[in-house]
Amino acid sequence: MDSAALQKQLLRLFERHDVELDPDEDGWLVTDGDFPAIRAEWHEGKAGEPGRLDIDVVLGEERRIEESFAGLGGGDAGCRDALHTFEQNVFHLLLAACWYVTDDRRMRIAAWDIGVRTWDVFIGPFSVRGGEVASIPADALVSIEAALKREALAPELHWLRLVHSHAEQGDSRCEALLDNELWTAGTLALNEIAWPRGGDYSARCFMLLDVRDY
Repeated sequence: MDSAALQKQLLRLFERHDVELDPDEDGWLVTDGDFPAIRAEWHEGKAGEPGRLDIDVVLGEERRIEESFAGLGGGDAGCRDALHTFEQNVFHLLLAACWYVTDDRRMRIAAWDIGVRTWDVFIGPFSVRGGEVASIPADALVSIEAALKREALAPELHWLRLVHSHAEQGDSRCEALLDNELWTAGTLALNEIAWPRGGDYSARCFMLLDVRDY
């Protein structure tokens, strides 16, 4: 899918939720000529491999959220698959935290006390691909919450990506990213969890934290 067609798909997605963004010639969708701005780029896979959809959300001059999604299938079908994954797992959280349009049917919303502040926490689903996993352990998020409460977070929007890759016959691994950077404490917290068996699978969760306004 070329950049113009992808920009239109993304624009329609926001329009369905009554958010009007302005497209520019570089593929960005901007908010009233300012931030936040969002752009999607599709990279076709090689030799039968999945393609990759990159989503960038610019929050300010020096802060941006970077997320990527695999797309199963060739050509436009792969891009649409990746867009669907983005919509199901991340879009509604971005909509709530960055554009203030909240649908609590699409996420879990919690209030966590971290340091001296209360934070609104937007928690997406653990999306699972591959394998046969009935559910993800609830203590995964409990462990992440405990790890975050030991952090000194600046009073601004933060985002997390939690990943567990499970190989039935080989090594499994966990990874936590905080504001696009490897977060060692979060990775260690995920490693403490008794992840379910169920073949080879991957589980991912996206979260956003913002300081609560009083």
